[in-house]
Amino acid sequence: MRAKRSILNLSFGLVSQLITILLGFFIPRLIMVNYGSEANGLIASIGQIISYLALLEAGVGAASLQALYKPIAGDNKDNINSILAATSSYYKRTGIYYFFAVVLLAVLYPLIVNSEISAFSIIAIILLTGMGGAINYYFQGKFRILLIAEGKSYVETVIVTATTILNNVVRIILLMQGFNIIAVQASFFVLTLLQIVVFYFYMKKHYKWINLKLKPDFAAIGQKNSVMIHEISYLVFRNTDMIILTFFTNLKIVSIYVMYNMIFTIVDNIVQTVNGSVKSALGQIYHESKTEFLKFYDAYEVYFMGLIFSILTVTYILIIPFMRLYTTGVTDVNYIDWWLPVLFVTIKLLTNARTSSNNVITIAGHFKKTQTRSILESAINLSASLVFVVFIGIYGVLVGTIVALLYRSIDIVIYASRVLLNRSPWVTFRRWLTNAFIFIGIILVTTAMNIHIHSYVGIILWGMLLGIVILPAYLLIASLLEREAFLYSLGYFKAYKDKFKSKFTAAPKVKGLSK
Repeated sequence: MRAKRSILNLSFGLVSQLITILLGFFIPRLIMVNYGSEANGLIASIGQIISYLALLEAGVGAASLQALYKPIAGDNKDNINSILAATSSYYKRTGIYYFFAVVLLAVLYPLIVNSEISAFSIIAIILLTGMGGAINYYFQGKFRILLIAEGKSYVETVIVTATTILNNVVRIILLMQGFNIIAVQASFFVLTLLQIVVFYFYMKKHYKWINLKLKPDFAAIGQKNSVMIHEISYLVFRNTDMIILTFFTNLKIVSIYVMYNMIFTIVDNIVQTVNGSVKSALGQIYHESKTEFLKFYDAYEVYFMGLIFSILTVTYILIIPFMRLYTTGVTDVNYIDWWLPVLFVTIKLLTNARTSSNNVITIAGHFKKTQTRSILESAINLSASLVFVVFIGIYGVLVGTIVALLYRSIDIVIYASRVLLNRSPWVTFRRWLTNAFIFIGIILVTTAMNIHIHSYVGIILWGMLLGIVILPAYLLIASLLEREAFLYSLGYFKAYKDKFKSKFTAAPKVKGLSK
């Protein structure tokens, strides 16, 4: 069942990402062409600032998720309902706080940021962008956590993908017809409400056993404040760069950052889809058998890391050719910069290569014990970015993030390995270095090839060709160097294949012939 749900999560998640990517590429370009780079930078900046309002929820979701793994593994519905009741109480409060925070942001933003766009337009965009989140927290938050903990995130993926397709199609039509940017954001708000309604009725139909009137188990999510520290750290290194650029440079520079970040955010989303599809299985196995968990974890880390490096290798090779094509006709600022891909790839490798180790810390519930480290990461990131942005602008915020990640990524691996896995961190570091050498080797070869791409079709074909060659190269080398992980994975998938095959080939019993 876990394997089936993991495959469903992965399949639906990747399809969702593919659809979102294809549709999502149109909107920033249409905004830049129709309204200019400043409008693109404005919308992105507002989106990033609103994402900081997630701090109001910070800790509750992750703490609830960690608390739900054990009762779900034991099918203890009373315990699940008590935890959900506590989660619901916090989410309703979050929704109210979120509403007032969005209103406050709408009032203050036009007074602080220098822009040629009218204050009325800015206020309307902020309200339409942020209010959906307030309603989402109030009604939907606790149900989403339950689905993730059960390994059914594919349900949310289907609902979100359907509304995302509709949302993007409507926005593209409005942009192409020359509608006001406020009308475009209004469509986003309306379809966000539609998504929440669909989600609510799904839960009502398929989870009739949910009873939020039971006594809330606040103790089960008692680590929410410690989790909040980790959430703040994550938000800082993910969102601070754009906010600092908003106030220390200008919205055109923000637009450059947004365009490169858009590509690497797609990579992030694909990687996190893969991670999320397996994380619930990791969480449940951890509470059942530590021996089995370690085998499963090792196999996952080896191949997950190979996937991360392979995707980022292809992205690095193709991003400049893509950016040339994508920004054709946009002349108010130069989007071609060879240093930005280097810095972005470094950030994404440091961020995603530590994911497996971070999973262990999260599943084990070691939030409080590691919160000081998260605070230090945030402090390094913020202070270094503020200093460097003054001297080297857009490069400065990226360098500041790299400095913080170098410290924290190494620290996470050491803590997870020594404290929770009882082994040397060199096991993970060796895997990092192996993949890094492969990355450098492939980049040297492709640079010598001097690939020229002049169309989107060329981007797609080269992406497919590079993917077909590069992904197997990483996985093959990993299999040769990590024999135990390879044999475990082979046995795991063989067992699942045999089970799947037997399910459809078993001879049906004919009524009246069996004794």
